[in-house]
Amino acid sequence: MRTLSRTPLLILLASIASASMIAPAAVALAHEEFHDARSFFYAGIVGLVLTTLIGIAQATRTHYRSAPRQLLALLATFLLLPAMLAVPFHEAVRTTSFLNAYVEMVSSLTTTGATLFAPERLSAAEHLWRAQVGWMGGLLIWVSSAALLAPLTLGGFEVTASGEPGQSVDAGAARRDVTDPALRLAASARVLAPIYVGLTVALWVMLLMAGDQPLVALSHAMSTLSTSGISPIGGPQTAQSGMAGEMIIFLFLFFALSRLTFSGDTKGLAGSKLSHDPEFRLGLLIVLVLPAALFLRHWIASFEIGTETNLAAGLRSLWGGLFTALSFLSTTGFQSADWGAVRGWSGLQTPGVILLGLAIMGGGVATTAGGVKLLRIYALYLAGVREMERLVHPHSLGRSGVMARRIRRQGAFVAWVFFMLFAMTIAVFSLLFALSGLDFENAMVTTVAALTNCGPLIRAAAEQPIPLSEMGDAAKGLFVAAMVLGRLEVLGIIVLLTPDIWRD
Repeated sequence: MRTLSRTPLLILLASIASASMIAPAAVALAHEEFHDARSFFYAGIVGLVLTTLIGIAQATRTHYRSAPRQLLALLATFLLLPAMLAVPFHEAVRTTSFLNAYVEMVSSLTTTGATLFAPERLSAAEHLWRAQVGWMGGLLIWVSSAALLAPLTLGGFEVTASGEPGQSVDAGAARRDVTDPALRLAASARVLAPIYVGLTVALWVMLLMAGDQPLVALSHAMSTLSTSGISPIGGPQTAQSGMAGEMIIFLFLFFALSRLTFSGDTKGLAGSKLSHDPEFRLGLLIVLVLPAALFLRHWIASFEIGTETNLAAGLRSLWGGLFTALSFLSTTGFQSADWGAVRGWSGLQTPGVILLGLAIMGGGVATTAGGVKLLRIYALYLAGVREMERLVHPHSLGRSGVMARRIRRQGAFVAWVFFMLFAMTIAVFSLLFALSGLDFENAMVTTVAALTNCGPLIRAAAEQPIPLSEMGDAAKGLFVAAMVLGRLEVLGIIVLLTPDIWRD
């Protein structure tokens, strides 16, 4: 562990990524796609040699171990590592520019999942590489949230922590006794990586048993756990497993609602019980209430066209709403095959703004989901309820407990500041995308998709799918910046720009 901790984060991740290129090379060789096999194999060997040499050269040097510098290394990872990941992808595709390949890899590594390529344009090895990069990006978020963001009270931890964002280490992170961020990264990886791999393998096996092809099942398993929404066939709605596969994926999407679903190293607000976790309860409430409201809306409208007695269509409509709501709330972005039934049953259209709202709310803190995060939504809800109580009883006392007071006061304030910063960021990027040539609606959808790391919104929320490959170079650069900003969050960037934290 100490040997790995001496290696710079970016070099370590680059070496792991280089070794992982062997997998798509083997798949391409099995499909007799020899050009793709050579592209990934040669790139992997060259990457391993270079990163090993650089790692050996850096091993004897003393590196700064402050958490802000590790956070800066994480930012560099999302900006620089995709350039290396794009090399074999660009060589394998052959008919695209390196910029397109770079944007594709940034989208995958940040678990955004937006793609510039139609599924039929890419080979099996190229599809596997996209899903594999997204899966590695999800694991990176799991580990870095516990080891880097939690001690700095970022990524949603600032709502419950006693210190200010970027200034405190009291965020409930695993292994508080380890002060070296590099050692914390190694310790968190040792705990979380087996869980992540085990859940992925379990989902892959279940999807195989449900009838999916091996590559499709593996891609969907990796995309579900990483919430990247990457699919070689456009999503589970076209998979051979059908509704059975959707139900299996539905169960694993709950891991994006709360960290307590897969780890107990970060305690919830009322202990470590999942039933008491406000994030999980709020997410479950949204997943149940929203589809029910859509169902009632369409059921009432169905009386006008005489389809109210079609029970099968109604149940499929309800399932389509349940699956799609949880998928976009977790920022995965998979659509159910029955999502169209939500609209077709009554003849009404379900507006894409609902999907935008779900993605903006996002999933749980320290999960692979993007968005504002459910814990911040919960803090704002508690503060709002308390203010309404004071309107009726001005001299009443709020709920007791240090944590409850923290969330209602400082936690709600920080959550509100983050929400305002998030809204301002949406406004700025929407304006920039509009200036680059997109119309207002498409600019808004593209911005929300990038900042929430929910790329499938580009296909699902817009009236017509937005052709990312046809955007100009400036717009693609903006898209990359928005995806990275959404992954690290605005507060993380502000912390990096604060001079005080670099003086320690």
